[in-house]
Amino acid sequence: MADYSPEMRQFACLLHLYHIKAYDHLRKILPLPHPYSLTNWLSNNEAAAGFSSDIFLRLQEQVERGDEAYRYCAVLVQDVSLQKQQEWDPQTKRLTGFVDLGAGILDADEAPLASEAVILMAVGISSPWTAPLGYFLVNSTSGRFLAQLLRQAISKLNNVGIVVLAVTSGASAHGAETARALGIRTDPRRIRCTFQHPPGSAHSITYFFDVCHALLLIRNALQCFQKVEWLGDTVWWQHMVELAALQEQRVSKLCSPESDRAGSKGSYHLKVNLATLLFSEGVAEALEHLQKLGLASFQNCSGTVKFVRLMSSLCDVFYGRGPCGKEPLLAGNYTKISNLFDEAKSCFVNLTDSVGRYVIKSKRKLGFLSFLLNAESLKWLSSNCTCPEGTPSHHLHTHAFSLGPLEQFLRALQQACGTSGSPTCAVFQAAYQKLLASCSLAPGSPHSSGNGSPWDVSLSQRRALTLGSIRAQYHPAPARTLAPEYPYRAGLLLASSALSNALTDLSLYTQSLTCAAGWVAEQLALDLQCEACLASLFEADESGLKHRSVLYIKKLGGVSLPSASVHHITSISEQVLSRYGKVEGANKSTELWHLSLEQKVFQELLGESPLFPTLTNHLFDRELSINNHYTVLVKEITRCYLNVRTNPAQQLNLKYPCRRHKLKRLKGKHLFPSPLVSCQSS
Repeated sequence: MADYSPEMRQFACLLHLYHIKAYDHLRKILPLPHPYSLTNWLSNNEAAAGFSSDIFLRLQEQVERGDEAYRYCAVLVQDVSLQKQQEWDPQTKRLTGFVDLGAGILDADEAPLASEAVILMAVGISSPWTAPLGYFLVNSTSGRFLAQLLRQAISKLNNVGIVVLAVTSGASAHGAETARALGIRTDPRRIRCTFQHPPGSAHSITYFFDVCHALLLIRNALQCFQKVEWLGDTVWWQHMVELAALQEQRVSKLCSPESDRAGSKGSYHLKVNLATLLFSEGVAEALEHLQKLGLASFQNCSGTVKFVRLMSSLCDVFYGRGPCGKEPLLAGNYTKISNLFDEAKSCFVNLTDSVGRYVIKSKRKLGFLSFLLNAESLKWLSSNCTCPEGTPSHHLHTHAFSLGPLEQFLRALQQACGTSGSPTCAVFQAAYQKLLASCSLAPGSPHSSGNGSPWDVSLSQRRALTLGSIRAQYHPAPARTLAPEYPYRAGLLLASSALSNALTDLSLYTQSLTCAAGWVAEQLALDLQCEACLASLFEADESGLKHRSVLYIKKLGGVSLPSASVHHITSISEQVLSRYGKVEGANKSTELWHLSLEQKVFQELLGESPLFPTLTNHLFDRELSINNHYTVLVKEITRCYLNVRTNPAQQLNLKYPCRRHKLKRLKGKHLFPSPLVSCQSS
């Protein structure tokens, strides 16, 4: 192997990855190495292009220690766009930006510039560990190229003692082409969900399309067809549009019996939770609820409800939703899941458009075919997967078969690049090296947990699948900015809740604090992508709706009343600001000072009664409890309130009620004094 020149190595690797048949033919003429020998040429140390030798060495150490959690994995593949640009590297004293597959950069005037980076990741199936296997800088990708790259990754994992059970790609043109190149068939009449590796061997590997991508395709299909029929039931896209566009409106009487109490009438506003996912039980429940209210736009929606419920059940299986957010597929529920898959197949195969053409044969079929393939792959794994002794044979975490872990890594990679657009090769490689240096293979230690999005990434990546995305598409609203003055419209205090009763005899200061807390809740609700977390921000009536997709929010004047937990957090934040905002000599414009205030707020909250009682089952939506929805929600409420209170340009100019609820402004001063000066009583 050492006798081959760098140019010959590059030629051999390029030819093998882009056209395996041509490589096999030339091996009869030229002394080219066996394809499995090319794996060493495609590997590099540190963070250079190619397979990461360090990652594979660490995986091998875990296997040799006897850790069974690392014996089985799935491989994820996805490509990201790069900016074509040549750059001079002063360290290597070479030009960068060219195609590089790991066997050396193609440095020549005629060499093509890289426009994409293909990234591979291994994910544990019985334990939530992740390992970025490497990246490849390419000018263009094809299904045959990705198929060969996947086979190289599988071989390299097999060499260190890890068995690959599944491969996942996006539900896209490249993904479909990759599946075909591996021998996968998606035709419902003769579906084939596995391929052999090595070719001709007895070991089979299943293929999955990313569920989130497939849902987007189904959403697009419904939007294009507007109406589809399914064995006598009709699914109308307009029901989704009407639900998303439903404006907040005052209601005189709630539907639940417990709401018919004194003070309830005229004190609630019906509000659709725009963070609700389109294909969820919450949307199905909301449609049924609005139909019971007698709204004309939601009559005859039973077919839509039935289809949404079916899609919601499929998502529950593939997202692994359970008490701890990541529920394994066990032998006990296999029969129930198999029946669900049979129902889904019957639905998808018989779906027709308005003129009677089968959707499964139309140009909008890939989303439906993706779910059918995923169902067959999951059933095959449940029946044929052999796990080590002591591990349940059907203990599969289905979330490992989605691109979620890889997209979380790519999100952190984009943040490390420091740019919102496509990075150059040099910027991309520097960011990848930074993330790889802090990479931990331990279960539950994602690389991006330190700088991740404030909201769960698995929800953020599904932003296009929420009711809010539909409203933005059909009823675009201008960008909402923070007004320098936020008027507090005084109104009757509501006597129908514990929080409202507590406010009845409170001072102007506390009423204004409640107004500020309600404003914080409304601001966070603009960007929050979690249905349960958004509902927990407000003081809402328990109307009997299980999923809180339709909220009955109490109002104080024109401001939504916050939940007791939001009110308590803002109250503690105000106390901390009043106590520590007077310290002289501190630079109050620095980020460090703001972080110190947040830390003191958390210290005050420690040891008190639990917040957000409705989020009990929501605490462990992330593997790391320190970064789950509960803790992130507390942090964001604190940060939002402190940012407003410490920014003079965004100071709340509050009003207070007096004399039959007429508004009177505090002359010459804000109700909340600046933290730079002493407190003055109103």
